[in-house]
Amino acid sequence: MTPIADILAAATPIANGFRATVPTDWLQGRTAYGGLSSALALHAAQGIEPDLPPLRSAQVSFIGPLAGEITVTATKLRRGRTAAFIQVDITADAGLGYRAMFVFMGGHPSRVDLQGGLRKPLLPPAADAKLYTGPDDFFTGNFNFLDLKQDGERPLGEAEWLRWARLRGTGAIDPMVEVMAIGDALPPAAFKLFGKDFVPLSSLTWIVNLLIPTPRTTDGWWLLSARSDHAVEGGSSQTMLLWNADGEPVAQAMQSVAIFG
Repeated sequence: MTPIADILAAATPIANGFRATVPTDWLQGRTAYGGLSSALALHAAQGIEPDLPPLRSAQVSFIGPLAGEITVTATKLRRGRTAAFIQVDITADAGLGYRAMFVFMGGHPSRVDLQGGLRKPLLPPAADAKLYTGPDDFFTGNFNFLDLKQDGERPLGEAEWLRWARLRGTGAIDPMVEVMAIGDALPPAAFKLFGKDFVPLSSLTWIVNLLIPTPRTTDGWWLLSARSDHAVEGGSSQTMLLWNADGEPVAQAMQSVAIFG
């Protein structure tokens, strides 16, 4: 297990970013786990512009494999009176592997106040719950998980996950960096359609909208959901949500997934 804080502490600063090493225990096949790439990218974005408002949205493209030595570079595209747009690229020996657009924007007075419909009143795992932790040579070894079989009284759909997750080691990292790291920890929802057969799947894009300015939770637990209602011709579109331990919605997302089989 390699805490993200340790990866950042060992990074070498460069102009507008840093160089770092992806540990083997954060790999997902031949590439870095997408949540780790997004966490490192957000850290770089936060470092090139002073006094940024809270993260509001992220638009991520998983372009190619990232492993071993990587270079994370941030570019300020524009900062206006209300919002800042920062692009982050991550490259490795194989070339460009990741690109994200982060949008930072603070709150301001509005006549619109619609909230409450996304709350999730489910209790986090008990202290004696039987948790799952992945193998040491796969990114899931950095997490504790507890799967749920139904959403309240509703059974889960045939391509739907609902899972409690927490990082085993966080260290001193920004709460929003933690959310980006954990927000992609579920397998693609379409994976459930294949039963016990292994079929390669790969995330292509990930669009995340943050719902609160300062995410926080209890005992590190976050509740994740992913659901696909459409998976045809090698492509799946899924919706995703993330809540804190109190059932407060923290992030809402959508992802495009390629299915190779």
